[in-house]
Formats: sequence, C-alpha cells, structure tokens
Amino acid sequence: MAISRTRSVDGGPAGEGTRFEISNAYRSYVIAVIWLVMLLRFVDLQIIAVLLESIRAEFRVSDTQLGLLSGFAFALFYGTLGIPIAWLADRYNRRNIIAAAVGLWSAMTAVCGLAQSFLALLLARVGVGVGEAGGAPPSYSLISDYVRPEKRGTVFALLNSSVPVGLFIGFLVGGWVNEYHGWRAAFMVVGLPGIAVALLVRFTLREPPRGHSEQRTAGAPSPLSETLRYLWSVRAYRHLVLATSIFTLGAYGTGIWVPSFFVRVHGMNGGEVATWLAFIYGSGGALGVVLGGVLADRLAAARGDRRWYVWLPAIASVSIMPFSFLVYLWPDAYQAMLLQLGTTTLMYSWMGPAYGTVQSLAGVERRAMAAAINMLVVNLISLGLGPLIVGVASDYFNAHFGTESLRYSILTLAVVAFTWAGVHFHLAARTLREDLARAEARA
Repeated sequence: MAISRTRSVDGGPAGEGTRFEISNAYRSYVIAVIWLVMLLRFVDLQIIAVLLESIRAEFRVSDTQLGLLSGFAFALFYGTLGIPIAWLADRYNRRNIIAAAVGLWSAMTAVCGLAQSFLALLLARVGVGVGEAGGAPPSYSLISDYVRPEKRGTVFALLNSSVPVGLFIGFLVGGWVNEYHGWRAAFMVVGLPGIAVALLVRFTLREPPRGHSEQRTAGAPSPLSETLRYLWSVRAYRHLVLATSIFTLGAYGTGIWVPSFFVRVHGMNGGEVATWLAFIYGSGGALGVVLGGVLADRLAAARGDRRWYVWLPAIASVSIMPFSFLVYLWPDAYQAMLLQLGTTTLMYSWMGPAYGTVQSLAGVERRAMAAAINMLVVNLISLGLGPLIVGVASDYFNAHFGTESLRYSILTLAVVAFTWAGVHFHLAARTLREDLARAEARA
C-alpha cells in the first residue's frame, strides 16, 4: 500500500516540501478504482441504447424525441458543467470531486427508473449528465500524476477499456432485465451500485501532488482566460479535440441506434440483440483499446517519434470505412453482427493514445481543464448531435424507405464522421513534436 506524508489543511494536493511515496501495488490499485469509476460512467451512459424501443413503445414518442433523450438532454449539462468542475479539479482535491460525481450520477440513473412520463425521464437523464460532468476530467488529471508520460498511452488505453466492458454490461444486463422486468428495473439495477463505488473512492484513494509523475513541482494554477488562450494556441491540441469529437460523433451517433437497427431492419428480438452486442462490444472493444494504447507506446518508443500517438488513430479511422458499409448493407443479420466485431475493434483503438496525448500537451497545471474542454466539444458534438442527427434523418427518410430508413441514416453518419476525424488526426501530427516540447518546457 501507499506510504504518504502529504498533508493539506483544505484537503487539496500536497504543497512544496512534502513527500508522496507510493508502491507499484498502490498505483495499480488507484488505476483499478478509476477504471471502475469509468466503467460505471459508461454503463449508466450507454444502457439507454437497449432500452429505447421499450421507452418508445410506452411513451409513444418519435425517433427525434428518442435522439433528444439519448443525446442532447444528457450532453448539454455533461459538457458545459465539465468546465467549472475542471477549474475546481485543477485547484482542489480531485478525489473528493470524483466521489461526489459518481454518487450523483448513480443516484440519478436509479431515478430514471422511477419516471412516469417522458418529461420526467428526460429531466432525470439531465441529472445523470450533471453528475457525469465531474467524472472524466478530474480522473484523467489524477491518473496523470500517478503515471509517467511514456506509459500514459498504455494506461489510458487500460482505463478506456472500461468503455467496451461498460457496453458489455449495459447491453447484457440492460437487455435481459428489460426483457423480463422492464426498462425501469434496468435503470435501477445499474444505478444503485455506484453509491458504494463513490464511498470506495472517497475513503481509499489518495490525492497526489500535481506534477508528481514527472517529478516536477506545479506552480499556481493559471487563470481560466490564460489557460484557454494557451490551449487554443496549441495546434495539435485543437486538431485532437476536433478529431476525438468528430470520431465520437460517428461512434456514439451510430452505436446508440445499432440495437434498434437490428430489431427493426433484421427482426431480431431485444434480448438476442443485447446478447450479441454485449459480446461484440465487450471483446472487440477491449481488444481494440488495449492494443491501440500498447502499440502506440511501442511504436513511439521504437521509432523515437511520438507522432505515432496520432498516426495510429488516423489509420484506424480510415480503416473503419469498409466494415461500416458491410455491417449496414449486409442482408444476413448474424453475419452483419460478426462484421460489427471488426468495426468495434478499430473504433476503440484511438482512445488511449489520443487522450493520453491531450494530457501531455496540457502541462501540469492545466490537465483537468484540457480534458474538460475536450469533453465539452466531444459531448456537445457527439453525444448531443450524433443520436439526434440519426433520429431526425430516420424520421425524414421514413416516407421513402420505411424501416430501411434507419439503415441509411446510420451509414451516412458513419462515412462522413470517420473520414473527417481521420483528417484531423493526421493534421495533429504536423505540429505534435513541437507542441509537446513546448508543454514540457513550460512545466
């Protein structure tokens, strides 16, 4: 376990002259707990995908309304509140912020199960978004002070393996609980365990000094205006924010509708679809995210070129194209499901290298804010617009294609988003080495 001599009267990070010593075992424990936090975050975010058809049947709403429920209502507060929470996380105790956030979003997920109207459910999802706003930015900042820069691609990939595992749990548990006990019970089952995890974070994690992993002493946090000017001036950061946002627009915008696609177009039942997608996203996603991080770290080290942290995501973005056409145009449901495994593996391979690089570009004092701004743009563009774009397009094309309208709406978004994201990943590589050197010189 940890040996720590850090002290802080206000519960914030240790100041100058204190020591913070940890064992490798405790570092691994911290990573594991934050992984669990991120797992719950994505289970509670994504479970609604397998519940949309049941919610639509009960409340008799349109695809546009479902897109609003699963996307914009959640993303508006999730993204915008991340900025003030990140400002706090760059100044005060990140562990406490994470614990409070987990408790809030878990409780509001359970409240979704109590909704007796579409409006009540919409407001409860807003509450989930408010809580989840405090999850990723302080978590990424905390982990960056436990893990050295040359290991962040792998560690951030491991952390983001929680995303496909969260999909696995969300699809499997949500799908079958919904099948036998209804969508309200599904929200309750995945929401309540988060309260215990919030307590685990609060009482077992330690707050490291900022700059600990680089053996640097962090200066006073920069004013918000200065932080925003600095981050805007970093071209690689700008392109990474755009790349991750546009890629996630395609990934989330298509992924939220995949269960409905197989139910409507191929006639599969909800429980069957949930089981297939649970194993596809769980296995393919976990494989992709871990391989992406490990491969990026090794290529960057072997070639002496950290541009591999963005070249690899660019290659993955372009490689998704043929799989997307096959999945949504293939006539056989089960063969299309197997093809989805290739899409999923590639879809998660960029996360570790990209998000680890964002932290390295930010410098010691701006990590939470850099992650929050990234998340703001990601959430407003992808979570906010992705499901809504597909829903509106599906309603519009319904007169021409009937149930097939969902097929072409999803495919169009996939082609545009993944190609566009690949361009920005490539553009980020042009100045990445200079921008990383600048961030390190300022630390």
